[in-house]
Order: sequence, then C-alpha cells, then structure tokens
Amino acid sequence: MINKKHISLYFSPWMIISAAAILLVIVVSLAVSNHNREKQYMSQILLEKGSALIKSFEAGTRTGMRAMGWNENQVQYLLQELADQADVLYIAITDTDGRILAHSDPGQINTRFFSKSGDQETLDPGESAKWQLTETQSGKPAFEVYRFFNPFSGRNANRRHMGHMGQFTPRAGRTEQRSWHIPDSLEKNQQIIFIGFDRTPFIEARQQDIKITAIISSVLFILGFAGMAIILIARNYRATRQRLQDTSAMADQVVASLPVGLMVTDAAGRIVLHNPAAQSITGLTAESVRGQAADDILPENLARLICRQPADPQTMEKELECGFAQGRQRVPLSVSSTGIINEDGEFIGSMMILRDLTEIKELQQAVQRKEKLAAVGELAAGIAHEIRNPLSSVKGMATYFRARYAQDPEARDAAAVMVQETDRLNRVISELLEFARPSEINIRLADINPVLDHSLHLVRQDAAEKNIDIQISKGHNLPLADIDPDRFIQCLLNLYLNAIQSMESSGTLRVTSSQDTDGNIIIRITDTGPGIDQAHLEKIFDPYFTTKASGTGLGLPIVHKIVESHNGSITVKSAPEQGTVFTITMPASANPDQKEA
Repeated sequence: MINKKHISLYFSPWMIISAAAILLVIVVSLAVSNHNREKQYMSQILLEKGSALIKSFEAGTRTGMRAMGWNENQVQYLLQELADQADVLYIAITDTDGRILAHSDPGQINTRFFSKSGDQETLDPGESAKWQLTETQSGKPAFEVYRFFNPFSGRNANRRHMGHMGQFTPRAGRTEQRSWHIPDSLEKNQQIIFIGFDRTPFIEARQQDIKITAIISSVLFILGFAGMAIILIARNYRATRQRLQDTSAMADQVVASLPVGLMVTDAAGRIVLHNPAAQSITGLTAESVRGQAADDILPENLARLICRQPADPQTMEKELECGFAQGRQRVPLSVSSTGIINEDGEFIGSMMILRDLTEIKELQQAVQRKEKLAAVGELAAGIAHEIRNPLSSVKGMATYFRARYAQDPEARDAAAVMVQETDRLNRVISELLEFARPSEINIRLADINPVLDHSLHLVRQDAAEKNIDIQISKGHNLPLADIDPDRFIQCLLNLYLNAIQSMESSGTLRVTSSQDTDGNIIIRITDTGPGIDQAHLEKIFDPYFTTKASGTGLGLPIVHKIVESHNGSITVKSAPEQGTVFTITMPASANPDQKEA
C-alpha cells in the first residue's frame, strides 16, 4: 500500500504533460466538432430561410397574375421589399446565361451576375434550393441560396394564359414599364433566382469560438507546463529535503556515537547540543542543560574555556579536573575548545570536545605502579641473599645469648627482643621475595562460594576476639572460575585481616558474591571501620605505602598482584567514618564444562 504522504512521488512530470495534451486534443476535437456543427446548422437555417423567401417571392408573383397587369416594376418592387432584411444582401433573377433580369439593386439589372464561386455554367440549379459560399463584388462574404425560378408552376400553372404577362426585357440605361409575358420557352427552368445572405455574424461567431478554443488551449498548455514545473520543483524539494533529513540523521547518529563528549553553545553562550558521551562525563542530561547558560551549568574552570567571540583563539586545548555535582568524584578531562564561524564570517557559537582521562590516568598509575614493582623486585632479588644469611646468624647468636643469660632478666629480655626483631625482618624479606617473585599460579576450575567459606573460617577466631560480626551473602548459580584457590585465599585473608585491624573493638565484616550483566563474578568485602582518607586511596596499592606503625606496605600490593594474575581487577571505595568496600571482579571460566577440582 502506497503511503499517502509520499504518493506524489509516484507522479511523473510526463504524466502531467500527457494529461494536458489529452485535454488539449479533446478541446480541439470538440472545437472542430462544434465548428462543423455550427456550420451545418448555419447552412441548414439559411438554406431553409432562402427556400422560404424564394417560395414567398414565387407566391407574390402568382398573386400578381390576378391583377392581369404584372410588369417589371412590380417585380422589382417586390424584390426590393423582400431584400429589405438585415441579413439579406441581395436577391437576383437571371437567365441561364447569367444575365440579370431582376435585382434588389436596380443598377445591376441587365448586367452579368457576379459569382466568385465560379462561372454561371458551373452551377447546377434544380427544383430544390442549393447553396454555396461566395462573396459580393465588394468582398463581403455571402451565403448564396439558388434554384430555378418557376413562379407559374404548380396549382396556378393553368391560369398563366388568363392574362397577358409582359416579358421582362430590361433595357440599358432605363427600364420601361410594360407587361411581362413569359413565352413557353421560358416557362420552366429558364430563370434562376439567387438570394445572398450576410454570413459575417457567423464568421465572427466562428472566430470567437476559435479565439475561445485558442485561449482554452493556451490555458491548458500553461497549466500543463506549470504542472510539470511544479512537479519538478516539488520533486527537487522533496529530494533536497530527503537529503537534508538523511544528512541530519547521519550527523545526529555520528554525534550520538562519538566516543568523546561534544558540547556546543550558541553566540549567547547557551548550550544547544550535549551528546550522550558528554552526558556520561558530566552527569548532566541533555534535557536539563539545553537552552541554559553554560556559565550557570558548567564548573567555572570549564566555562572559562568557551570561546565568546571571533577574536578568541580558534583552538584551545587544556587538561583539568572538574566536579559537576556535589559529592561526585572529580573527573580528569582533556578539553578542546574552538569557535564556530559561518560562511559570512559571523561568529555563531562555540564547540568543546571533552575527553575523559580517568582510564588514561588509571593506566598511567598502573604503569607507575608496575615500574615501582619492578624496582622493588630488582631490589628484593639483590638484597635477599645478602641479608638473609647474616640475619640467620644474628638470630642464632641472639637465641644463644637468651639461653645463656636466662638468669639475668635484663640480658634475657634484650636477647628476646633481638630474636623478635630478627623474625620481623625475616618476614619482611620473605614478603619482598613473595612480592618480587614471578607469580606461579596453579589454575583450577573452582566454585567461588566454597573458597569464601574456607577463607572466612580462617579469620573467625581473630574476628571473635575483637567482637566483629562476620556476614556472608552468596549468589546462587554463579559460574565457575579459573583460579588458584591457595593464592586466592591468601589474597582474601590479607583483605580480611586489614578490615579486622581497622575495626578496633566491634563492627561488621560483610562478604558478598554475585554476577554482573557481563557474566563476571563480583566479590565485595565491606567493613564498618573508620574508612580511608581520599588522599590515600590512590596510593594504597603502591609498595611500602602504609598508615600502620608496624606495617610493611606490601599486603595490598600483593593482593593487587594476585588479582591481576587471575585476569581480574580490584577497586576500592571509602570515605571517612563510612567504612571501606573492596570490589574484586573475576572473569567466569572460559571452559565451564571441565571437571571441578
């Protein structure tokens, strides 16, 4: 079914031209038919009128027989009276040679009858009236009706001898009045009567019809041409509008699909475009900012970068951090700003491209952390053997002196401190070696929930001593994961012990497992401790960074390393007096059909 909105697209200009041509042919055909019909009507009417006048004249002639004195003056008078009509040009009676015997114009008597249609001999008069188109000597168009003039035929023919009729014999220069006697040789079909009617009104009417037909044809032609032009213009308009709509749709799709934020302001500094990427970066929806002044919506350091006039730099790039909402983390941005100039050189607005540098900053931090780890690894590898062997000797000597001076409390206590510090130093060296040594992961297919249960069982005693409640919420139907259970339990223990140590006398340690929309396994470890200061959050996974008096600063870096070795990721969220949440994201096993270890 054709859409009514686009139905005009299926009309070709040639259809309009064809329709106009068909109408033109119809109009011309009707005009020609009407012309022929009017000509036929005119001929029939004038022929009938001419026949009636001839019969009237013949009847008058017969009436004159009763007077027994019918003469040429009376015939002439009757002709003139009969010809005294608006549309009658002349009435003439001639012999078969064309000599005028009587005429409505007396001056034409005894002259040769003029007929532009041909010679007199070409006429074929009969008993019935005939007609022809001709002209007068003055060039006036005439409709001529003629036939044989037989006034004494019919019912009164036997009365022609009742009187003496004078023969109509006109003389040159004047006409004598004498009786008109018709000899036998002239009694029948020897005289021809002509009646000429003025056909000027018919010609004018015909010309008027032709003029109207021409006007109608011209109008149809103009309408056809105009229709074709309108269709072409409409099609071009629709094509142009369609191209504009397609271009606009493409531009909208491109703008919406840009991986960078795009923000456009008009010359007055009002926001007119705010694409989805910009919404994600700023947290501001397009509906809430469209038409608003940028200075009222954007942070001050970002609003200052908007170009305000053509004199501003055409392109300006800067890196900065912006906070777009209260309590929302500041976003590191790379901002490119440029003015928009139209073809007339007028400043019509400004465009800013926003690039979120959060991932780049995280990658930079990851690179820096790996560089630090590499440095620590090289350091640990270099000093481990140099320190550990002498340290064993020191511990042995301290143990010896503690046993030898067992009766001397002061010496015994000093020796015990030496043994204790030697053990602590040895533990630090072990952690350094653990941290620097390449991770050896024994991957197996395992269910996360039993691993969580086992790891929590190991710290329940420590938690109970500090009156800390342990809660666990396990997700159902979680996918299996490819992990090293021992190493992963070591990772979880470090996080548990840090949480327990952060809660002084009571609190809650909550562990949850779930699955996100991407199919990954999510483990969250939440405590109700004092939280971590925002300034320290970026450094907690750095080696040797610690806020504990007796800490080594290697526990969380080891956790981070173990998680990364399992192709996972770990993040932390914390705020003072609001506790801390560590989130571990682990990919599901790529081969879940394998047998679980």
